[in-house]
Amino acid sequence: MKIWLNDGLRDVDSARVSVLDHGLTVGDGVFETVKSVEGRTFALTRHLARLARSARGLGLPEPDLDEVRHACAAVLEANPLPLGRLRITYTGGLSPLGSDRGDQGTTLVVALGEAARRPDSTAVITVPWTRNERGALTGLKTTSYAENVVALARAHEHGASEALFANTVGQLCEGTGSNVFVVLDGEILTPPVASGCLDGITRALAVEWTGAREADLPLDVLERADEVFLTSTLRDVQGVHRVDGRQLPGAPGPMTTKAMRAFDERAADDLDP
Repeated sequence: MKIWLNDGLRDVDSARVSVLDHGLTVGDGVFETVKSVEGRTFALTRHLARLARSARGLGLPEPDLDEVRHACAAVLEANPLPLGRLRITYTGGLSPLGSDRGDQGTTLVVALGEAARRPDSTAVITVPWTRNERGALTGLKTTSYAENVVALARAHEHGASEALFANTVGQLCEGTGSNVFVVLDGEILTPPVASGCLDGITRALAVEWTGAREADLPLDVLERADEVFLTSTLRDVQGVHRVDGRQLPGAPGPMTTKAMRAFDERAADDLDP
């Protein structure tokens, strides 16, 4: 396996980042996960634009997106995979211990892992912790992911693949690595970005391609929604057949199935929408 580190490809066994890298010591970094199919990326332009937005929001120097594109292409060429998870990580680089950044420059890592197609439906749980819709990192895709690690572990303990959060005012927000949609009375709804959720790439495309509408939704909408589905880079559109103890028979339901089909067809027509 070959990994891109800063200025070139490295063997995975020799790719080394300093133990004093700010991404490691304090989580001072941003990242993107991009789907690759037979060595070709999906929606890379949107992902790179969000990488730059996240970096600006964190106060990191603007990444050189041409360099990142080159690194992605090099990693994909060096590691042929039918379906892959391309991970772009950009951190504050070598820094003193503590929250202050150093002046040694940033760190760029691009790595590729093998992925498998997700099932058409999955189980989710809700968790007691909240997303802060007014936090300093709200809307940024940062490497500060420990909260998601804890919530996802709780989901796995309950036989689920995802955990869903409310925000601080009790509105449905998002999953640990996904956005959530519900179907009510034949209409597809999803929380707005103002709820504190990440503006997911797949979320935005699903809204555009299905006619879904943003709406403030109480967390208990999950108890009465006709259908629930998730979106993310590697899930695309995925139905939900269980929320906590509530079963949703026949998942993916008709509206979810229609959304899945629309997404697959549009994505096949344009790899960089």
